[in-house]
Amino acid sequence: MNKELEAAIETLEKEKNIKRDILFEAIENALMTACKSNFGKADNIEVSVDRDSFEFSCIAHKEVVESEEDVEDKLLQIPLAEAVKYEPGAVVGDTVNVKIDSQSFGRIATQIAKNVILQKIREEERSAVYNEFVEKNKNIMTGTVQRRDERGNISVDLGHAEGLLSEKEQVPSENLRHGDRIKVFVVDVRKSNRGTRILVSRHHPDLVKKLFEEEVPEIKEGVVKIMSIAREAGSRTKIAVWSENPNVDAIGTCVGMNGVRVNNIVKELRGEKIDIINWDENPGNLIQNALSPSKIVAVFADPEEKTAKVVVPDFQLSLAIGREGQNARLAAKLTGYKIDIKSETQAKDAPGFRYEDYVDEYYDDDEYEEEYAEGEEYADDAEYADEAEYSDAQESYEEDYAADGAEESGEPDDQNE
Repeated sequence: MNKELEAAIETLEKEKNIKRDILFEAIENALMTACKSNFGKADNIEVSVDRDSFEFSCIAHKEVVESEEDVEDKLLQIPLAEAVKYEPGAVVGDTVNVKIDSQSFGRIATQIAKNVILQKIREEERSAVYNEFVEKNKNIMTGTVQRRDERGNISVDLGHAEGLLSEKEQVPSENLRHGDRIKVFVVDVRKSNRGTRILVSRHHPDLVKKLFEEEVPEIKEGVVKIMSIAREAGSRTKIAVWSENPNVDAIGTCVGMNGVRVNNIVKELRGEKIDIINWDENPGNLIQNALSPSKIVAVFADPEEKTAKVVVPDFQLSLAIGREGQNARLAAKLTGYKIDIKSETQAKDAPGFRYEDYVDEYYDDDEYEEEYAEGEEYADDAEYADEAEYSDAQESYEEDYAADGAEESGEPDDQNE
């Protein structure tokens, strides 16, 4: 048994994830190439590697001729006197198998054989890496930050390969350092001349979606569905969820007991705020949910034009729009509607904006006056509080989310200052 060859094959099989049969074929092809290089041709040569003993052999099939004078090609023919040494009963016209000593091959033939094997190993290694990672395309993986190049791109060690986190797929507010363990979304897996190219992202909205799928079993099982998602990476994400089971609270399921599930995701995203709202087939209700934590007076949605006019209390206008328009912008992305937000005063004065169509339809003035009595503070655009207790009602969740920013920072948001 060839122990050296056995050890080499087992090592390559384990470390490079290359199948044993492929390695055997590579050795056989290399031996055939060496024969061609050494003899100039190899039409009558057969090479093989025993899969059990790991012994390899090169056999030349030669025609038996009468005498040495009748031999026209030594590689193809053999005189009878020599043929009987290999097969005692051989006669003229028979074919005998003559073993070729591969160790007699010249240095060039040996080097060629070596290059053939190495080339095959490299090809199979690339193929194995590609096959491994192509199955993980459009999913998330955990990796380790390795280095940053002069263009700002970051290499992320994913195990058997490195992922490329380009500058545009990074979150500007994140300061990633060497050795940091992060989760990335696999955007694309490609084959290239240099091997498998894996493009990853920390910016993609589906990173948040996949994190929820990992953290919330009900989403993975299909009981709760993520219907839409809008993200401004590093700052805020809005996500609309829907429960297939009326007995399962979609928002509460995603938030988890004492916010543990969503807090784990926020931690992975390094503090990015997350608003979770209920999905609704009615576009008016969906837009109202999407603009939370702002209170809404009325919504008029045009499904054909994909536009919506929204009226909010005067003191809620800045909250509905959000800092630098973020709340309204994310709500528009989440719902797919172009949203025009006006305060009650603006709506009354706006041409074509029939305020009377909304009066008394959506809310009672007395209810708002009581809820926002003079001297009562209203928390600005923020999300959940770590210690909040979540009730089964959707409104309770949204109010808890709205209160978090004030509780955590202890300072009012810029837009309400």
